[in-house]
Amino acid sequence: MKTITHIAIILLVGIGLGLAIRVLSPSSRTMSAVPPDAAMFSNDDPNIDPAAVTEDEPSMAPAGWMTEFELTERSGETVGSADLIGTPYVASFFFTTCPSVCVQQNQKVKQLQDRFKGQSIKFVSITVDPENDTPEALREYAARYDADPEQWLFLTGELGYIRRVAGEVFRVAAEKQFHVEKFALVGADGQIIGFYAWPEAKQFERLQTDIAKLLETAS
Repeated sequence: MKTITHIAIILLVGIGLGLAIRVLSPSSRTMSAVPPDAAMFSNDDPNIDPAAVTEDEPSMAPAGWMTEFELTERSGETVGSADLIGTPYVASFFFTTCPSVCVQQNQKVKQLQDRFKGQSIKFVSITVDPENDTPEALREYAARYDADPEQWLFLTGELGYIRRVAGEVFRVAAEKQFHVEKFALVGADGQIIGFYAWPEAKQFERLQTDIAKLLETAS
């Protein structure tokens, strides 16, 4: 009986340690890394019409919130939201050392670039790890995706400022090496049309449809 009891105790201790390791593992800390006061507006349901998410409109920003931004492009030049007026664009957040999600996300951007190559639509990728993602690092990263420097922009800046750009301009949470898995479609007037969860096939297809409609309307 003592032997059985000892085995049972060992098994219970082992299970307890396993659960503790799982809770403390890096993968389980990914979402908890979001600051408790971070701005977050969610549209995770793939059946929701992104254009119906009215709280994402910049015109609805509370007093004192940013509605414009300026960041440094991989070329070293300053690029701001004012420079993008007149051309719709797809904005997203990423970081170059991300081994998985960002790679998949930027493969999606590459698909969009290939489909709408040479057309009046831009893609704006903003790093959430500016300490490492210098303009030089962004140039090397952009080359992996054959990113057209005229159509696909890679932006960096100061982390605190980028947090505000994410939360106040684009209404999504961002922290160092953390970002949401969504694209924001911004109209030529600078107003956000909607958010699209790119891992969801329906929403990614809807994004392409909405881009095509924008370009057709503008032509």
